[in-house]
Amino acid sequence: MEKIINIFGDSIVYGGYTGGNGWVDYLRRHLEKDEEKYFEVYNLGITGETSQGLLERFDVEGESREPDTIIIGIGINDSCYLKSKDSNYVSLEEFEKNIEELIEKSRKFTQEIFFIGLTKSDESKVLPVPWVPDFYCKNENIKIYNDKIKEVCEKNDIHFIEMLDLLNNEDLKDGLHPSSEGHKKMFLRIKDYLKENSII
Repeated sequence: MEKIINIFGDSIVYGGYTGGNGWVDYLRRHLEKDEEKYFEVYNLGITGETSQGLLERFDVEGESREPDTIIIGIGINDSCYLKSKDSNYVSLEEFEKNIEELIEKSRKFTQEIFFIGLTKSDESKVLPVPWVPDFYCKNENIKIYNDKIKEVCEKNDIHFIEMLDLLNNEDLKDGLHPSSEGHKKMFLRIKDYLKENSII
C-alpha cells in the first residue's frame, strides 16, 4: 500500500542546520523500514515561512502530490515581532484566519490532517535574533500563537501534537532551531502520535 504524506512548514520542518537529522528526516528513515507499506514523504518546509506564505503555495503543492496525509508545522515566524511587541510578523487575528483557511484547503485533499505545535525559544539568544537584528522571538508570544493553533484545531476536530513542553534550551542549536537531538525528541513524539492514530 502506498501513502503520500505532505509535511508543510518553516525551517523547523525543513530541518536546516542538522545535516539531514531533522524530525522529518528521522520520520522518513523510520517509514522506509516498513516492509508492508510504502510511504512517500515530502518535506515542504521553507526557511522563514509564515502561515501567509504557506497559504500562497499550498494548493499547488497539494495538487501536484495528492496527499493522503497532511502535517503542518507553522507559526514560529508569525509569532515573532519586529522592533515592537505590538508588531507581530503576522497578527494573531490574521494568523487565526490563516490556520482556518489551511484546514479548509487541507480537507480538499484528505481528512488526515495534523498540526505540530510550536517549540519554545531560548530567549537569551533570540531577543533579538542575531541573524535578523530587528526580529524578537519571545516565549510568551510563541505560547499565545501555539494556543491559537490548538484552539482552532479543537474547534475543527483536527489533530494537534503538543511540542511546547518538549525541548530544553540545550536542545536548541541557536536559540530557535532544534539541534539534531531536539529534532529526535520531536520525531519520537510525532511518530508515536501517528501510530496511535493508525496513520503509520
